[in-house]
Amino acid sequence: MSVVRGGWRTKVVEGTCDVSGRRGQSARKLEGGRASWGQRMAQDTTVPKLNFEYWLNKAVEWGQTTTLQSQQDVCLHLPKLQEFLQQIYETLKHMNSVAAIQRFPLIGQLLGRLCWNPFVIGYDESQKTLIWCLCCLYSSEPQSPVELKANSWIRTLLCHLLSSSPWGSKEADTSNFISVLGYTSEDYYEKLVENMVLSLVTQLRGNRLTGFNIQGRISADRVYTVSLFCVPLITLPDLTPLLEALLTHHGSKSQEVLSSEFLEAVNEAFLRKKIAVSESAVFSLWLRHLPSLEKATLDLLERLISNQTTSLEEVVCIIKDSLLPKASCYPAIFRIVDDIFKNAVLETDGAPKVMLIIQVFTQCFVQAHQNDNKQHKFPLKAYFPHRHLPLVIALLKHPFDLPATFWSQHLKHISDMLKAAVEDEIIRSYADLFETWYLFVHFGEWIDIAAEQVLKSGSKSSDALLWLLAFYYNPYNENHQRIQTMVETRAVCDHLKMLFSHTTLSITDLEAAASRMTDTTQPCTKHLIRHLLISFLLFSSGGHKIAREFVSHITEARDATHEIFASLIRTAYRLNHFGEKNQRTINDPLLRILMEVKCLKPAAVLQPAFHNHHLQQQHSLFYV
Repeated sequence: MSVVRGGWRTKVVEGTCDVSGRRGQSARKLEGGRASWGQRMAQDTTVPKLNFEYWLNKAVEWGQTTTLQSQQDVCLHLPKLQEFLQQIYETLKHMNSVAAIQRFPLIGQLLGRLCWNPFVIGYDESQKTLIWCLCCLYSSEPQSPVELKANSWIRTLLCHLLSSSPWGSKEADTSNFISVLGYTSEDYYEKLVENMVLSLVTQLRGNRLTGFNIQGRISADRVYTVSLFCVPLITLPDLTPLLEALLTHHGSKSQEVLSSEFLEAVNEAFLRKKIAVSESAVFSLWLRHLPSLEKATLDLLERLISNQTTSLEEVVCIIKDSLLPKASCYPAIFRIVDDIFKNAVLETDGAPKVMLIIQVFTQCFVQAHQNDNKQHKFPLKAYFPHRHLPLVIALLKHPFDLPATFWSQHLKHISDMLKAAVEDEIIRSYADLFETWYLFVHFGEWIDIAAEQVLKSGSKSSDALLWLLAFYYNPYNENHQRIQTMVETRAVCDHLKMLFSHTTLSITDLEAAASRMTDTTQPCTKHLIRHLLISFLLFSSGGHKIAREFVSHITEARDATHEIFASLIRTAYRLNHFGEKNQRTINDPLLRILMEVKCLKPAAVLQPAFHNHHLQQQHSLFYV
């Protein structure tokens, strides 16, 4: 398929196909702009070494004496100290924790001493600025014991700052008060965090029990600050209700009220299974933050492509576990996910595993849509916009919603409509033709059934089914390539039909068909003949007896191995989940062939030239 689908890539670039995937490119440009701006800010914002040493000496001096004179000295310097802390924060927020420590080796000593000074944390916004500075020093993914210890120290300081009275009650007095109440310090702080989270959640969600909505009482600036404060604490289980409340909170204004750092951190923690939040919170995250949705989709593709499985059930589990099929019930999410899949097809020249992922994802999405109990939901046809609506409706019908005796007739109906759509005068560009072909790609289960039915059907429907298969493997019909493909595969199909009912077969019987596959110069014709041969081996009366030996004979090429493997696991999944009369006859040889192909399959076969970081840079570049 590389030649034909490589042609797609060139032609679609030359055509016009404006899709919402362009927003992903814009988002990344915006993020890149922010990053470079942040780096310049970090370089331009200077904290003179002399000033840093001055304030560190002051902090040491204030901590050693508690005389009236020292207290007066603290109060005298508080305004300038707050300016200095704000300057420190403006520098730190554009750095990671490692760079910050390298720039300011003594930053921990300074902040630690100031956090325990009641006059400092009680003055104006100094306490808030100290919290922000500590958040900047927190390592979201600590790589060493030193970073782990630093994170623990930061959490201790944050708990202290959150529990400190603005009037600076002494720690000893606080401990005595806790003891009188009959609590340990751990119980007290745990309850304190719980109450703080509950209070914030109540403000964010409003008092729904009494019917009053108090969302207006919390300002957008405060919501932003709270979200930023949560970044280093996201993986704490006690904070989960607050995370969900933030993700589902929408201010009165149209612009985003949550910090991008918070949204990215929550998405990363969810993808790495470090937090457990509700599905509605995850969906809200992806709806409000495009980069998070893109990252989740790319992460799923990366995992599936690198996964070396012999079971489609495992692929289904990974896809469902990502929550993306359920989230795609929101049309806005579906369009973005589908655009990324579309670009993956173009980027990999239609690699078989990418095609398989799209087809399985579509099945999972359709199932999720059917199980969605929302009173008002979009019809399935709305997710696949196409000018030929009857074609969409026909493709959406699952094969096993029809009796097997009707499959050939339904496939002929699909073939006739696809042919009419392709030959429609309205389709004038390669981009339009690609969209029609890509719509068909989503419903790959019909392709496998067509390859089976074409060997069983009569001559009238056989022509239509053969055209359908030829279109799937060769949609780009320049110089009448598809017609040539049909001529070459017709001879193979007729030969296999004659052998279909034979109970005793040998490799020699199939050599004529195999030789046509090796002799043809058209890659798409090779793919189609190979598909017909695999269907023959699995569903004919005697094919399963020679299947293992014959598959070994035709899996010399790397792409052939993977293509056959993908076809086999699709068939195994179809039989296991929906069953057919000849299932027992097929299953045993099918499993043996799967194991044989698995042994033949090179490690890289299931990993086409597609990588997460590369697609992140490229995925909107094919559309102009």
